[in-house]
Amino acid sequence: MAERETASSVPPKCGPYISSVTSRSMNLVIRGVVLFLIGVFLALVLNLLQIQRNVTLFPPDVIASIFSSAWWVPPCCGTASAVIGLLYPCIDRHLGEPHKFKREWSSVMRCVAVFVGINHASAKVDFDNNIQLSLTLAALSIGLWWTFDRSRSGFGLGVGIAFLATLVTQLLVYNGVYQYTSPDFLYVRSWLPCIFFAGGITMGNIGRQLAMYECKVIAEKSHQE
Repeated sequence: MAERETASSVPPKCGPYISSVTSRSMNLVIRGVVLFLIGVFLALVLNLLQIQRNVTLFPPDVIASIFSSAWWVPPCCGTASAVIGLLYPCIDRHLGEPHKFKREWSSVMRCVAVFVGINHASAKVDFDNNIQLSLTLAALSIGLWWTFDRSRSGFGLGVGIAFLATLVTQLLVYNGVYQYTSPDFLYVRSWLPCIFFAGGITMGNIGRQLAMYECKVIAEKSHQE
């Protein structure tokens, strides 16, 4: 009788499947939040460079932050960064091709530094015309993919992200949300897809690294159990 009372007083433990699902869901949320914050920070810094060089112009009534950026730009970039960062490792698992090329944080930080440098070059370096600048940034962006990614899925996702992001930007500029100075590719600059491509590769690398860290933590917990 005493044994029954003792057994009933002990809370039942969750099964391994439920525990695993809960852990993965929490880790997914944490990764999404981290990617969102990284995207917001990069948007504030990089958009500041573009505005200082008068590459992008916002109407005076939407300038509403200490970084002289429209309030909606950082949240939109943060959301896109979270989606991209979570999508890359998901596609890798779906294709059965885990990305193992240069999987360490030092490589990821170098990738971020190169991406910031490419964006900085688009705003600071003066070329004779936009075509030369576009070709240079295209070469640098492909070089970033080759140096830090080299996966077919990464390249394909980068191209898709560049296409969709450029299309959305064209629509925003067309509707007067903001504008580019000296547009040469419909309503935007011709080098903009290169920036989006490099940004997709960069956030994908960060997302993959965070996912790999999650797998290590889960593996260690299962080994301890």
